[in-house]
Amino acid sequence: MPFYVYILQSLKDKTYYKGFTENPSNRILQHNNAEMKYTSTKMPWVYVCIISFETKKEAIIAEKKIKKYDHSRLEKLILADKNILPTLFL
Repeated sequence: MPFYVYILQSLKDKTYYKGFTENPSNRILQHNNAEMKYTSTKMPWVYVCIISFETKKEAIIAEKKIKKYDHSRLEKLILADKNILPTLFL
């Protein structure tokens, strides 16, 4: 079972949110149904990046690093080949 680190972008103010999940389809619904307090004021959200990892440990380590990225570095990651979002049908 893969694990995922994701980047969401708010359509309201274009800010980014970074997180970890085992189920990207369910997670975006949680964010857009105001189930997550932090993201509830900036809905709607869309995925701009999803990166897959084989282990939960790898994904959590990557998430912690990505949460420290500045705007420029996030945008480079969104455009990188490791972003599997273009190949997914959520």
